[in-house]
Amino acid sequence: MNMQNKIKEFFGDVFAEMKRITWPSRKDNINYTVTVIIFVLISAIFLGITDKLIQEILKLVK
Repeated sequence: MNMQNKIKEFFGDVFAEMKRITWPSRKDNINYTVTVIIFVLISAIFLGITDKLIQEILKLVK
């Protein structure tokens, strides 16, 4: 089997697999996106507060 046939077979397999995928609905995508945004905001707030506390503790130690 030459290289050109291998490439054609590879892309044929890729397209066949893509047809088998069950994609999430628009509603699911929105829910996942909102969940990620909320988690990122909570994490940012937590890390910001933790950073501020560590800065204040280090100021007291100096």
